Amino acid sequence: MRYVCGWSASVERPRDQDFHKRSKLMATILDPTDERVPVARSITERPGAIAGNVALLDIAKPRGNVLLDRLEQRLTEQLPGITVRRYAKPTFTKPAPDALRQEIRADNDFVIEALAD
Repeated sequence: MRYVCGWSASVERPRDQDFHKRSKLMATILDPTDERVPVARSITERPGAIAGNVALLDIAKPRGNVLLDRLEQRLTEQLPGITVRRYAKPTFTKPAPDALRQEIRADNDFVIEALAD
């Protein structure tokens, strides 16, 4: 399973070409689930190509499904070698149930979690 960090649409970000090269060393991963006991995490190296199963996780916020519908369409157009699998959390107010997380991890190579308010 690979985790890839990205920008939120609401975050202001520089538009210059070299930003990702400069920011690679400044990446910070935050875990919003529990700050009492921080867990050290690192970013996994990006693969050379995206292939295999891609999980799209709807976190159950309004219009998240609309974003995922469009994302699935674009992914399948641009990456014909992938299989998209859709998942949904029962509620956005709590972390995904363990069984759902284990299923996603076991059956997929990549995960995209969507938030659209």
